[in-house]
Amino acid sequence: MNLDSIKDGLWRNNVVFSQMLALCPAMAVTTSGSNGLGMGLATTAVLVCSNMLVAAIRHLVSPQVRIPVFVVLIATLVTVVDLALNAWLHELYKVLGLFIALIVVNCAILGRAEAFASKNTVAAAAVDGLAMGLGFTGALTLIGLIRELVGSGTLFAQASLLLGPGFRFLETTVVADYGGVLLMILPPGGFLVLGLLLAARRAHEMRPVPARRAVSPAPTLA
Repeated sequence: MNLDSIKDGLWRNNVVFSQMLALCPAMAVTTSGSNGLGMGLATTAVLVCSNMLVAAIRHLVSPQVRIPVFVVLIATLVTVVDLALNAWLHELYKVLGLFIALIVVNCAILGRAEAFASKNTVAAAAVDGLAMGLGFTGALTLIGLIRELVGSGTLFAQASLLLGPGFRFLETTVVADYGGVLLMILPPGGFLVLGLLLAARRAHEMRPVPARRAVSPAPTLA
C-alpha cells in the first residue's frame, strides 16, 4: 500500500482543502454532518470504482477518446449509486438526490482518473481513489459538523433517518434549547466555515519548525 497516496488524499492533496475542487457539494449539502458524511461516502464509492475501471482499461483506450470514455464510465457508476440510494436509503436520497447526479461532473473524480488512474495499476488506483474519497468525506463532514453545531447546537442530527438505524448513536444534542445562528445553515455560512478552515490549515503549515538540537560527535580514542 502506497502511504504517500494515502497521505496525499487525506491531507497534503485534499480535494477540498488543497485542490479546492467539488465545492458545490461542499457548500450545498454540508448543512449537517450527516449530509456531508452521506455525500462523501457516495462520492468515495464512485471514486474507487472509477479509478479501478480506468486503470483496468488504460491500455485499451486511445488518448484521443480517453476523456469521453472516462466521463461515460463515471456517469454509469453515478447512475448505479443513484439508483441504489433510491432503493435502499430513500431518506438520504431525498436529501442528496439532486447532488448525486452532479457527481458526474465532479472535477475531482475526472481529475484523478486522468492524472493518476490512467497511468497506474488497478491496485494503486484503488488506494488513490479510497484516500481521495475519504479525504473528501472528512472535509465535508467537518464542514457540516461545524455548521450544524453553530447553527443548531446538534451533531449528526437525523443520522439514523438519513443513514439508517445503525447510525442513531451519532445523534447528539450539544446545547439544549439553542436558538442557533441562521447564517451557518445558509450558503454564506459554508463559505465562512471553509475560509476559516483554510486559514487554520495555512497557519498550521506555516508554523515554525523547531530546530533539532545538535548532537556532539562521540569522542574518538587516540
